[in-house]
Amino acid sequence: MQDLEFFFPAPEEREEPSIVFFAETGGREISAPEQNRLTDWINRVIRARNCTLGTLNYIFCDDDYLHKINVKHLQHDTLTDIITFPMQKAPVIGGDIFVSTERVADNAKDNGVSYEEELRRVLIHGVLHLTGQGDKTEKEAREMRQLENWALKTW
Repeated sequence: MQDLEFFFPAPEEREEPSIVFFAETGGREISAPEQNRLTDWINRVIRARNCTLGTLNYIFCDDDYLHKINVKHLQHDTLTDIITFPMQKAPVIGGDIFVSTERVADNAKDNGVSYEEELRRVLIHGVLHLTGQGDKTEKEAREMRQLENWALKTW
């Protein structure tokens, strides 16, 4: 795994706002039509949060890949479904969002929802963090879940 600082294009290296989907080790790829639908939806949510799109990279990977990032950059020795690294400040939404598609699949099964629905929940969770929504306290976590549910209804 390369250093994150040099792995994905920095926001200033792109001229136009963009959402790019990458598949890394063990990550599931998303079809071009699905990427287009997701991009439109994510943009609608960003605008509804009174923000604008900068450069947003989604990196799909497996548990091991994301665990290494979690340990190295956050000093958390646990599995997680998502890690969000902001590269721009709200109201401009930009950053690298790493998603373990293995965790997404397991969470979908545990929660009795489809993989696609759980993936959308996780994708928008990262965006909501970039818009300033926290989830560390019980109150913040409740607000985050409400915003995720609202966003999923706009799909």
